[in-house]
Amino acid sequence: MANLQNIIGVILAVLYWVFIAGVTIRVIALRKPVSVTLAWLLVIYILPIVGAVLYMMIGELNLGRDRASRARAMVEPYLRSLDTRIPPGSALPSSELSLAINQLLTTQVHISAQSYSRLELLRSPEEIFDRLCEDIRSARQSIRIETYIWHPGGRVDELSEALIQASERGVQVSLLIDHAGSRPFFRSPWRRKLVAAGIEVVPALPVKLIRALVHRIDLRMHRKLVVIDERVAFTGSMNMADPSCFKRKAGVGQWIDVMLRMEGQAASGLAKVFAWDWEVETGQRRLPEIDNTPVPSNHWLMVIPSGPGVGEDLIGQATLTSIYRANRSIVISTPYFVPSEAILNALCQAAQRGVRVQLLLPRRNDSVMVGWASRSYYEILLLAGVEILLFDGGLLHTKAMLMDDELALVGSVNLDIRSLQLNFELTVALTTQESCRQIGELLQSYQTSCERLTLESWQRRGRTVRSLERLMYFMSPLL
Repeated sequence: MANLQNIIGVILAVLYWVFIAGVTIRVIALRKPVSVTLAWLLVIYILPIVGAVLYMMIGELNLGRDRASRARAMVEPYLRSLDTRIPPGSALPSSELSLAINQLLTTQVHISAQSYSRLELLRSPEEIFDRLCEDIRSARQSIRIETYIWHPGGRVDELSEALIQASERGVQVSLLIDHAGSRPFFRSPWRRKLVAAGIEVVPALPVKLIRALVHRIDLRMHRKLVVIDERVAFTGSMNMADPSCFKRKAGVGQWIDVMLRMEGQAASGLAKVFAWDWEVETGQRRLPEIDNTPVPSNHWLMVIPSGPGVGEDLIGQATLTSIYRANRSIVISTPYFVPSEAILNALCQAAQRGVRVQLLLPRRNDSVMVGWASRSYYEILLLAGVEILLFDGGLLHTKAMLMDDELALVGSVNLDIRSLQLNFELTVALTTQESCRQIGELLQSYQTSCERLTLESWQRRGRTVRSLERLMYFMSPLL
């Protein structure tokens, strides 16, 4: 019996060693960024078996066979439909920043700037819901909504009723909602009520344990997008959640968001982003047939999608490009700040060469781990001369960047590794003087509710705090 136990013990030890060695070789062979590789190796060795299993579930970018196949089939027609010709007589903004982003898009994914006839910056929940409900009530053909969180309650219920009424009068209503971000919604009476009214409600990237064997389970559909009749579109940072009744017990205050409302060719471009996501999830092709005949215009923006399948890390590349080309000022608002090593270095270098770099961050956010990870970068940034402004007026959830008052990036992407490299995200690059002025005024209004963090006060924090920050700094590539 003793010999049998010894033999079993040796066999288990060998199997364990082979399993861990195999996962380790896999981590190293994929040649991910060094910080990511080291973080995963730490998890694998500190949490035997569990760490290796976690890596197999969420360590590699894997959409699953069916989604990956649909994504590959969609690339060519999707990019071809987004490729627009800029007609004679039209003028793209002449700033180097705007031209650099346009060149990045045309080179990487063969899509270029798109025109718009009207652009509005919606800065408050009341204004956002008013415009959404107004446009939904006037819809005649189709309503497409894509969001990470759908939280029933408050004005979201009013919007849901407007969607039901639209469906009842013959408008095709399609909702693509992230499964993990909206679990309460999918179990709520509202989902059944919407489906009963003839509305298509599709969970994006469903989270099921058995599916972890075939694709990564923590990929998220993080875009915020509404398209009405293929002529009006909304995008920005706000989920389908009324701040007055969303996460009221989180202790961070109301969420602060913005949305862009646009009409014209750019709205059609956003309709095609929805069509991509809908086909990858459902297999149904609904790429809108829209007249792309060039129309002279001096109002241009750039739609920048990123995520597995197309435009991978495209928003990250646009962010890096704009940071390195900025000469005077960089202002960034983001709720979750866990930057890649490349973006951290770019921000520090910009400050060291005399660019005024300001980070607007919420003093408190709803993710404890991300909060600790974010604070682990403060001293590095302060030493480089970056200004850190802590927002006290709620959870500053707006994701916006303004470079030299000449280029603004507004959308769903957080300045963290997850958003830049994993999630399906959407950002709009604004290039006109008027649109950049509006973003500048918005960010300036946030600063009135901020306190500037000084290096001296930050260095007075205790040893326990510093130890937690160091741990989360090492783990930040995985958050």
